[in-house]
Formats: sequence, structure tokens, C-alpha cells
Amino acid sequence: MALTLKDMVALLDQELQPGQFKDYCPNGIQVDASVSPDAPIKKIVTGVTACQALIDKAIELKADALLVHHGYFWRGEESVITGIKRRRIESLLANNISLVAYHLPLDAHPVMGNNAELARLMDWTSAGGMEPGAKLPVGNWGTTRSELSLASLGQEITDKLGRKPLLISGGNHAIKTIAWCTGAAQNMIDKALALGVDAFVSGEISESTVHFARENGIHYISAGHHATERYGVQALARWLHDETSIEHTFVDIDSPV
Repeated sequence: MALTLKDMVALLDQELQPGQFKDYCPNGIQVDASVSPDAPIKKIVTGVTACQALIDKAIELKADALLVHHGYFWRGEESVITGIKRRRIESLLANNISLVAYHLPLDAHPVMGNNAELARLMDWTSAGGMEPGAKLPVGNWGTTRSELSLASLGQEITDKLGRKPLLISGGNHAIKTIAWCTGAAQNMIDKALALGVDAFVSGEISESTVHFARENGIHYISAGHHATERYGVQALARWLHDETSIEHTFVDIDSPV
């Protein structure tokens, strides 16, 4: 029996539980470009962000659907479909490529999520979520493989993620306990401080993060929004392939942020 878009998203919804999150965008189908409800989804392209370059690659690879972490229709943005949003959606519809996106559910999944995958890649052991009592916490905390200096941790991140992080020192202490939340989660540094960890890792940085880290004695590492969120969508695609045998290709459209 052919896998339809509806079938694929039902499987993804069951695994990722988007209904458990108050998110900044719709999760699941964002653009339905199927020629009919029964049209098969044989090949997907995955990526971090549904930018035009990723869409162009999906067209080149003759994908039936695009599965991403950052899709469209974010809370607070203009609702009209003009400019780059119009061009992107037009490209998808003209080539019968549906868009499926999962934001916070893909960050938080305990096995395939961005945070779980970052921990696996960096060999960090999770002791729990950064949000006490949350059923599906978005960030995690735990321990590094061994005690490290801030510079040593920065080098490990460079080696594993292929991007040199920005290191903000919170003192001379070594790092053994660590909290992390991928993407633009720099404002969660207060939760990391409350947990009493030595360092907090996220993707982006704000001017205020520097002073918070220095004045509170916690190291902060800005490892890149894109660089920390490459891995969840790839793990999700591998899982989907195991469940359905669907063909998938990950395309990395790099971003320096």
C-alpha cells in the first residue's frame, strides 16, 4: 500500500506528539502540494530550514515532500503571502512538493530530538530536562565524558560540529556538569544557572547573555543555531525510513548563525 502524505504525517505526529507543545508555528503539514489525497510519497528531502536553496535542491532530486525543522507561518510574522514566502510556496506547489515541519517537538524528542542528538554526538550523559516537571522538556542537563576546560570543550565542539563556537567565560572553573538547548535558547541560561551546572550550551547569543554568564559564574558556549540543529531531522528521517522504507536525502544548506 502506497504511503500518502496523510499517512506519513500521522506516523510523525504519533511519534513526536506535537499536541503536547505550545509552539511558535504549526507542526505537521504546512503546504500540501499532493496532486490527490492518494498520491504516494516515495522520496523526501530533509533539511534544517525550508529556504529557497533547499527547495531548489528538492526539486532537482524530484522529492515528493520536504521535511524540515524550520518551516513557515511563524507567530508574529506578516500573514500575507508575498516576497520570499510567495516564491518559496510557489516553487513547492509548482513542483508538487509538500512541506512538513516540526519545531519544538523535534527539539524535545528524547531519542531523535535535536538535544538528544547533540548529546549523542558530544558524548554527554543526560540527567534530565532543564524544565523541572515538564513531560517533554526542550533542553537537557547532565555531565560531560570527562572534566574539561572551557577551551577544551570549545575545541571538541569545533571538531564535532565543524563550526568554531563563541566561548564566554564565567570564571576559571572546569566543566563537568553541563546544560544544553539547541537553537536560539540563550535566554534559558537562567534555568541552567538554577540547576547549578558549570556551563550552558546553545546555538545563538544575545548581548545580555555575556554579562549574565560573567556575573553569575557560568560558562556560556554559543555553538551555532544551524550547527546544533542539523541532527534531529536526520535521525527522524532514518526512523521514518525504518518504519516505511521511504527514500530520504539530507541536504545541508549551511548558515553561519
